[in-house]
Amino acid sequence: MSFRNINQAKVATIKHINNLITCLVNIKDETGEFLMPLADGRIIDTKGWEDWEWTHGVGLYGLLKFHEITGDKRALDIALAWFKDRFEIGTTKNVNTMSPLLTAAYLHEKGAADYYPHLDSWAEWVMYDMPRTEEGGLQHVTYLTDNYQQLWDDTLMMSVLPLVKIGLVLNRPHYVEEAKRQFMLHVKYLQDLQTGLWFHGWTFDGRHHFGKARWGRGNCWVTVAIPDFIEMLNLPATDGLRLFLTTSLVAQIDALVKYQDQQTGLWHTLIDDPSSYLEASATAGFAYGIAKALRMRLIPKEERYVNAAKKAMEGVLANISPQGELLQTSFGTPVFNDPEDYKKIPLTSMPYGQSLALLALTEHLRTFI
Repeated sequence: MSFRNINQAKVATIKHINNLITCLVNIKDETGEFLMPLADGRIIDTKGWEDWEWTHGVGLYGLLKFHEITGDKRALDIALAWFKDRFEIGTTKNVNTMSPLLTAAYLHEKGAADYYPHLDSWAEWVMYDMPRTEEGGLQHVTYLTDNYQQLWDDTLMMSVLPLVKIGLVLNRPHYVEEAKRQFMLHVKYLQDLQTGLWFHGWTFDGRHHFGKARWGRGNCWVTVAIPDFIEMLNLPATDGLRLFLTTSLVAQIDALVKYQDQQTGLWHTLIDDPSSYLEASATAGFAYGIAKALRMRLIPKEERYVNAAKKAMEGVLANISPQGELLQTSFGTPVFNDPEDYKKIPLTSMPYGQSLALLALTEHLRTFI
């Protein structure tokens, strides 16, 4: 057997991905620092793999994408085992715990499992029982707080993408139309018209953007979600919503190109504040979204875009430890009134860091190798 035709870059990338997966399912909170105690006595483990939060939802999506590209059985088995254990126990419905249902919808669609009752129950909750803001926006209600009248950029990834996918899988077009409206509403209130970046949050209660933070990981959910949303719906190039979302995405990516750290390829946790630390999980999301936007021809294959994506991929790879941990990953972050508070969020390994890196490197396999 000749090894001369083996793509060594592809082999190395898949090795990194497998290390990321191993770390993903073995992350432990050794000190209890990152546990989330609830008023009813429950304790949510946002760091470990054996719980149910948005951190796990993003991890499952990363496993799904890797399985779709490579057929990797281990990634599929890990996801199926997670759903088996979690669906037997259940959890409180909120904007973040909805996130695993995106992967559940894909697995149901491909016949890997029958999740119909769960898809139906969760999507019906989002459509009819989830708290709403003025103008019918999905209020960012979490385990800890209702976030009254608040829109967050995270919501598009955590609840709206699952809703549209379930609508497609269960043939419920009213879900799809509601998801379209949510994307437009979030663009309306969260994208900064001056920079093209997104504010972390907006509240109708006082009508303001809190500290006006253009936060890295919050922005990256948008960079991930818009191409995925357009792809899910298979919107044609002349579709009005596709054109609207694409112009929003281009404005954001143009700003990202401007603010990328040229030495490392990373972005700062406050994108336009170079005094804030460089953060790798947001960078991984940007790498995925920009690379996918290039592949889908949502942005032209201009040197500045291609270079930004490649530098971001290199920055992600440089921050994966030999054990498969994505370094420089910030802990979960609420909306702050003072931008300085974003700089105080600790750096620690997290499932979403692993899975955003997994998403980036999986897209890397398709786009650049």
